[in-house]
Amino acid sequence: MALGRFSLLALGLSLLGFCQAASAASRLAAYPECAQECLVEAITTTKLCALTDQECMCTNEAFQDNVTSCVTTSCTVIESLTTKNATTTACGAPVRDRSHELVIVSQVMIIVASCFVIARLVHKIIIMKVGLALDDWLIIATKLATAPSVVIIVYGTTANGLGKDIWTLTAQQITNVLRYFYVMAILYFLQTTLVKLSIISFYMRVFPARRTRRLLWGTFVFTSLWGLAFVLVALFQCWPIDAFWTRWEGSTEGRCVNANSMAWSNAAINIALDLWVLAIPMWELRCLQLHWKKKVGVALMFCVGTFVTVTSILRLQSLITFAATSNSTWEFFSVSLWSTVEIAVGVICACLPTVRLLFVKIFPALGGSTYRKTASYRHYGTDGPSGGSAVHGTTAQVVSMDRLESNRSSGGNSGTDGHSGIIFHKTYDVQFTDNDEEGLVNAPRRGVPDAAL
Repeated sequence: MALGRFSLLALGLSLLGFCQAASAASRLAAYPECAQECLVEAITTTKLCALTDQECMCTNEAFQDNVTSCVTTSCTVIESLTTKNATTTACGAPVRDRSHELVIVSQVMIIVASCFVIARLVHKIIIMKVGLALDDWLIIATKLATAPSVVIIVYGTTANGLGKDIWTLTAQQITNVLRYFYVMAILYFLQTTLVKLSIISFYMRVFPARRTRRLLWGTFVFTSLWGLAFVLVALFQCWPIDAFWTRWEGSTEGRCVNANSMAWSNAAINIALDLWVLAIPMWELRCLQLHWKKKVGVALMFCVGTFVTVTSILRLQSLITFAATSNSTWEFFSVSLWSTVEIAVGVICACLPTVRLLFVKIFPALGGSTYRKTASYRHYGTDGPSGGSAVHGTTAQVVSMDRLESNRSSGGNSGTDGHSGIIFHKTYDVQFTDNDEEGLVNAPRRGVPDAAL
């Protein structure tokens, strides 16, 4: 009876060992052959973990470093990714996926930016009934350039795995993501250039001073050349061109520029240009003869451009691991996200001055100011000096009261300054409604003669 129980125990242990061995063999079969050899070698040489001890193989850092070093030198890129995927699956690591976040953000941002562009065009064409200026055409071109980006994000990059770990994707998906990302980089450089040119063109329209216009034209030319240069660099950053999305396998010959250097240099110049373009209207504002409250309002209107600079800096942070990462489809997510936000915020900021006027038109209480002024025009019909003040602006609402006084007798009293003649008094109220940015900045400038404007 005891022998029978011993035989059953031995049989159970042998079956358990067989099942463990079979389980270990099945786990080992999930790895490529090169990785299987590395695992067996690590188990036999380091004696750190047994083949059946999955927890040890997942948590022992020394064992993992040994296997990783072996896989890196013995396996191809695709085999290494397959090994990584099998390891994370066996260890129960969570599957990371944030692609839906980029889809939602890109769709929301393009809808909001499009609403601002439409409001801008409605105000210009329908309400004001004026033609489109250069800055309007440039912002329209920007929106046309952003449309392909959203389509690529939804149906290209995220559909093929952007926002997921690269080892969870197939080789074809990785190639597709990199191909779409290549197109997105070219479009980004084009879009940032068009947004900046639109803002610079707006400043050229509202700042009439000759020196300021020359400065803005120089900035316009520099920005155009800067944008053209980086579009060409992005287009030919690899030779042959398809090496950008095929070289990752290690089987395609090709030469590429340093992607990190290209991205960082563009981001640095981009931020410097944002600050420079913002500094020009701030410098001009100090010379305008406006009430300090009006100056603050105009300054806030121009300072909305700082939001573009902030998003550019946030995007710069995402470039720290841009080219050095081995998990490109995961790390490129942040770059794509902040690039999308930056362009949309730039379009919104470029449209805000005009959209503000639209809101003032709909809600008059949001803008405008009234003041009373009395002017006396003396000696009407004589050669004496006259006084008065001119009101500059496109619209003014005037309510006047005229009074003429005349000496009917030769011995009557003289005028207020000792001269005889007709005295003309006029009292009026002027209502300014800020229906164009030129009205805010085309004012006499303190200490600057009109000829200099």
